[in-house]
Amino acid sequence: MDTIKREYVVQRDIMDDVRLDKVAQKGTWVVKPTIGEQIKDFFRCSMSRLKLILLSFLPVLEWLPQYPFKEYILGDLISGISIAVLHLPMGLAYAPLAGLRPVYGLYTSFYPVLLYVIFGTCKHLSVGTFAVTSVMVGEVVQVMAPDSNFLVNGTNGTTVVNTADRDAYRVEIAMALTIIMGIYQILLGLFKFGFMVNYLSDPMIRGYTTASAVLVCISQLKSIFGVSPALYSGILSPVRTFINVCQLLPKTRPVEVIITALSLLVLIPVKEMNAYFKNKLVVPIPIELVVVVIGTIITHYTGIITKYGVAVVGVIPSGFQAPFAPYSNLYAQVAGSAIALAIVSYTINISLGKTFSRRYGYKVDNNQELLAIGIGNVVGGFFQCYSVTAALSRSLVQETTGGKTQVAGIISSLLMLIAILKIGSLFQDLPKAVLAAVVLVNLKGMFVQFVDIPFLWRTNKVDLLVWMVTFIGAIVLNLDVGLALAVGFAILTVIFRTQLPHYSLLGHVAGTDLYLDTETYREAKEIPGIKIFRSSTTIYYTNAEMYLDALQEKSGIDIRVLLLAKRKREADLKRQQENAKKKAEKEAKKQKRSGGHLPGGPFSLKESNDDYYERLRRQSQGTISEISLPETSPPNNDIGQVNWAYQHDPNIFDSVPDKFRQGPDTITQVSPPIADGKGGTHSFILDVSTLSFVDTVTLNTFKNIFTEFGEVDLDVYLAGCQACVVKQLETAGFFSDAIPKSKVFVTIHDAVIFVLKKRSQMDLILDIPGNTKM
Repeated sequence: MDTIKREYVVQRDIMDDVRLDKVAQKGTWVVKPTIGEQIKDFFRCSMSRLKLILLSFLPVLEWLPQYPFKEYILGDLISGISIAVLHLPMGLAYAPLAGLRPVYGLYTSFYPVLLYVIFGTCKHLSVGTFAVTSVMVGEVVQVMAPDSNFLVNGTNGTTVVNTADRDAYRVEIAMALTIIMGIYQILLGLFKFGFMVNYLSDPMIRGYTTASAVLVCISQLKSIFGVSPALYSGILSPVRTFINVCQLLPKTRPVEVIITALSLLVLIPVKEMNAYFKNKLVVPIPIELVVVVIGTIITHYTGIITKYGVAVVGVIPSGFQAPFAPYSNLYAQVAGSAIALAIVSYTINISLGKTFSRRYGYKVDNNQELLAIGIGNVVGGFFQCYSVTAALSRSLVQETTGGKTQVAGIISSLLMLIAILKIGSLFQDLPKAVLAAVVLVNLKGMFVQFVDIPFLWRTNKVDLLVWMVTFIGAIVLNLDVGLALAVGFAILTVIFRTQLPHYSLLGHVAGTDLYLDTETYREAKEIPGIKIFRSSTTIYYTNAEMYLDALQEKSGIDIRVLLLAKRKREADLKRQQENAKKKAEKEAKKQKRSGGHLPGGPFSLKESNDDYYERLRRQSQGTISEISLPETSPPNNDIGQVNWAYQHDPNIFDSVPDKFRQGPDTITQVSPPIADGKGGTHSFILDVSTLSFVDTVTLNTFKNIFTEFGEVDLDVYLAGCQACVVKQLETAGFFSDAIPKSKVFVTIHDAVIFVLKKRSQMDLILDIPGNTKM
C-alpha cells in the first residue's frame, strides 16, 4: 500500500528576474581563468603535468603497470587466441575487397593492433581489417589502377594484365590513402574534434553500414560464380556491376558455386550455434579457420585448380617487407577520398567503443581514439597496411571469451606474427570462393539492420527517411559521396525540425501550478485575458518569423490589423482636429471683422490671438471627443478599459453588457479591445524555457513583440528564461525602460499571479493560489 502523501505546498513571493537575483544572490561565484592564464597554464612545465600528459597520450602506461595478472591473464589469453584465429581468415578474405593480395590483410592484422594496444582507451575493441573500410579502399584502388592500365602483349597476339606491376601500384595507392587518412585523424584528435561523431546519427550509421554490406556482397559475386565482370566506377557502379554479373551467369563455373554453397552450409549453422551457446562455450568454435584449412587441403590434394580452373589466393610470401614511402604524387590524388574513409573508420571505432564502455563502466576518450586509430593508420601505412578500424564480430568474440584488457590484442598480434612468418604461405591454394563465403557469413550483423525499417516506420519516420536516404545514396553514389549526402541530409532534417516546431497555447490545471497544452489536456483551461504561448524548440533566425506568425495565429490576434486600425483612427482624429481648428479660426476672423463676440467666450484685449485660438481649439477638440470618444472611468477590477483609438469593430457597442452602459452612445467600464472576437485579451506570457541561446534575429523579434503589442495596450512577459539566456539579453541591450527586467519571471505561475494581482482579478487569483497543493 502506498503510504506516501502525494502533495506539496510552496509559499513564496512572486519571483521576477530582479527579485530572483536578490534572493538567489546572483553573482560571479566561480572565477574562470582568463585566456592569458589558460595559455600560461598550458605551457607550464612540471613533473606532475608531464606525467599527466604521458598518461593521457599513452594510456598503456596507466593500466599495464596495474594489470591484475592472476585475475585477468586466463581470460585475456583465451580471448587473444580466439581473436588471432579470426584475424587470419578475415585478413585473407578482406584484403581482396581492397584490391590487394591477401598477405596485406595479414600485415594489417598485426602492426595496427599493437599500436592500438599502446594508444587506445577501449578494453574490448579488436581493430584490424573490416569489410566496410576494405570496400572503400578497394573503390579508390581499382579506379586509380584498373586492369586496363596494365595490359601487355601476350602470346599469339593476345593481351594480358601485368599483375605484378598492377599489384605493386595498387599497394602504393592503398598505402598513400591510409597514411593521409591517418594524418587527418591525428590532426582531428590533436584539435579535439572527437565530438564530430555526434553529427552522425545512429540511423545514418546503420543505414550506411547496411549499404556497405550490400556493396561487399556485390563485390563477392565474381568469386562466388567464377566470372570476371567489367570494372565500373562512378554513379550506379554497383548496380551496373550487378547487372553485368547477371549477364555473365551463363559462364558460371559450377565448381566454385558448389564450394561456396558447401562452405556456407558449414559456416552458418556453426556460427548460429556459437551465438546460441555463447554463455556455455569456453571459446567459440573457430569455424572460419576450420573451413579455410579444410578448403585449402581439399583444393591442394584433389587437383581441382588444374582440372576446373578454380581461382585461388595465390602466392603468399613469408615474412615482412621493409617499410617504405609510396610515390609522393599519390597523396594529392587520394586526399579527397581519405576524408570519407577517415570519418567512417573513426565512427565505427568509437561507436563500438562507446557501446562496450557503457556496458562495463569505463571511459573511452573520443579524441584519444582518434589519435590511436590515426597513429595505427599512419605507421601501418608505411608497412604496407591499409585502413583499419574495429570489427564488430571480432570485438564481440574478444568480449564473450573473457577478454578484460588489450593484453588480448598483444597475444593475438604475437600469434599473427607467427602466422605471417611461417603459416601464411601454406594457404596459397585456398579457393577465393571459400573466402567469399567467410565474408558473407560475417556480414550477418549488418544485414540484420534491415529490421530497422519497420521499427523506424512505427517509431520515427524522419529517422527512417535518414536511414533510407543514406542507404540509397551510398549504393547509388558510392560510399564517399553517399556519406556526404547522408550528413547533409541529416543536418537538413534537424533544421527542418527546428523550423517546424509544435506551438501551443497553455492553460492552467485548477488547484496546481501546472500549465499544459490546451489541445492535449482537457483540464487545462485558458485564463481569461491571458494568453500563454510556448514553442517546443529554441528560437533562432530560421524560425523567428514563424514564431511571431504562430503567436498571432494561436491567440487569434493580428497585431498588424490592430496597428493599422490604431493609426487610421489617429489619422482620422488628427484630421477632425485640424478641420475643427480651421473652422474655429475662420469663425473667429469672421466675428472679428463684424465686431461681434467670438465663439468660446468674449475676446479679451489682454489675450493674444494665438492664445485665444489655442483655447478655442481645445474646446473644439473637447466637443469632438465628447461626441465620438467619450471618457471612460478608471479600469474596472474585472475587465479593464477600452481604448477607442485601437478599436476597429464598428459594432463594439452591441457586444457590451448593459451594466456597463450609461447611455445609447457612452460606456464607462468595459473590457479591453476584443481583438480575437472571443474575449478581452490584455496580457501575453511567452514561455521561453526551451531557449538555449538568442541570436540577433531572435532579439529583434522579441523587441518587436514587446513594442508592437505594447502600442495596442497588450502587456508581454517572459517566463522560464534560463540564466544564460538572460545574460545574453543583458549583453545585447535588450532591457530598457520600455522593456524592464521585471517583465521576466522565473515560472509561468509567477507571471500569471503577477498579472492577475496587477489587474485586481481577485476571483481568478483565488482559483490560482500562491500556495500550490497537488
